[in-house]
Amino acid sequence: MAEDPTPPDARAENSPQELPRRSVQMVALDPRFLRKTIVIILVAILLFQLFEWTAIRLAGFLFNILLAWLLAISFDPLVTGLARRGMRRGLATTIVALGVSLAVGLFLFLFGGALANQATALVLSVPFLVLDVVDWLNGTFNAGIDPAEITSNLSLTTEQVADLAGSLAGGIIGVIASVFGVLFSFLTILVFSFYFSAAAPKIKRFIASWLPPERQVVFMDVWDISVRKAGGFVISRLALAVISSAAHAFFFWIIDVPYWLPMGIFAGFVSQFIPTVGTYIGLIVPALFAAFENPWNVLWIVIFATIYQQIENYVFSPRVSTATMDINSGVALGAVFVGAALFGPIGAIIGIPLVAIIIAIIETYGRRYELHPDLDERF
Repeated sequence: MAEDPTPPDARAENSPQELPRRSVQMVALDPRFLRKTIVIILVAILLFQLFEWTAIRLAGFLFNILLAWLLAISFDPLVTGLARRGMRRGLATTIVALGVSLAVGLFLFLFGGALANQATALVLSVPFLVLDVVDWLNGTFNAGIDPAEITSNLSLTTEQVADLAGSLAGGIIGVIASVFGVLFSFLTILVFSFYFSAAAPKIKRFIASWLPPERQVVFMDVWDISVRKAGGFVISRLALAVISSAAHAFFFWIIDVPYWLPMGIFAGFVSQFIPTVGTYIGLIVPALFAAFENPWNVLWIVIFATIYQQIENYVFSPRVSTATMDINSGVALGAVFVGAALFGPIGAIIGIPLVAIIIAIIETYGRRYELHPDLDERF
């Protein structure tokens, strides 16, 4: 056998080196730790499901509490004004509540019947208004819209009426439960709004007692500023809405616009609580009804709205909104849309007060800086 001519040292260098053996590490879970972890996870899941179940069941009640709180904030400036004159806060809240109730009751006594009759006739006339609009579109623009299809979509057939009657007869208990639910919600809002208004100082002190001393003053300032600004804003909007509704309804009555009372109330409140576009929406609807009765009334409505808008901007609004805050129209419009998307029609109303509270807090404790001179010259 031939010998390998490679030197032993070279053979040693070329031979594969033996790798060091690594010890295998075994990981074992402590049974007690594993059981504890499983129990914690199960408890967390149960607590989450309990919280979710509770939130779903109490969603309506919590929303009513929110409405009660906003209602109490709305009339807080009046209650606080009476309390500063030496009147007990509970008595001041009672007087304000009775005053508002008497005002609403007097309006219903004087105009409730007319409002109900005109509102009913207004709803029944909507299909005929739609047909008039379709005829005008077909005659003016040759749109080719089928009136029969529109009528079938708006009107109930005899079969639909029979089905509706059967469902109502079979679900009379559900109807009664719904009525009681509405009454319970209304009573809840009234009771808690009265409590929030009468016991506002006690509630503030109770909440502040759970905060550190250095934050109690901040909490009191935030509460007072948000309530004063937001409450004043809501009261000013309500006052302007009442004035606007009365003016529009009176003018609609003079020129004999159909359904002048609900139309006037609609125009007044929509113009105040839906910023920017509310004025136009409040005028388009009555103008649309008036156009097919007397086209000249549309011109008179536009002229009256233009004149009244100037009077409101330069006479009513400065006097009513002296002590309140102003909200950017774009922000207010966004608050209306977001509130409507989250809570429906009521959310469109409460969206602006909630934004007013947030803006009041930001303006009080936020910090703003002056623009740099180079940037200021650009604008």
